[in-house]
Amino acid sequence: MTGPIGWVLYDDYCGFCRRWIPFWAGTLGKRGFDVAPLQSEWVMQRLDVPPEDLLLDVQLLLADGTHVRGADVYRHVMRRIWWAYPLYLLSVTPLLRRVFDWGYRTFADNRYHVSRACRLPAETVDGVGN
Repeated sequence: MTGPIGWVLYDDYCGFCRRWIPFWAGTLGKRGFDVAPLQSEWVMQRLDVPPEDLLLDVQLLLADGTHVRGADVYRHVMRRIWWAYPLYLLSVTPLLRRVFDWGYRTFADNRYHVSRACRLPAETVDGVGN
């Protein structure tokens, strides 16, 4: 393999994301994925997403240019990890898909609060921890 098949892109301003996405980098790397902050210059240029939308979701950028967002990033990755595959199957069943999507959205919308509650501070835009 010459390069990653894709990049899992996370909000580096979020303490939870900053801690846990890189924590899983080894597992993701074995499946061909690299990780990078959404705030990376190359990511912002490559995604061409309006700044107000950039940090709304975890994102996956595949080498072929395909762009996946939100809960579908987890599904895409879980489908490729043998021990996470059962979770993938649950996340695509009709009723549980709604629950999974709701859980993802609720967490994503509150991740800065979770980061503070878990004492996982990260740098913010102005350099002050969140």
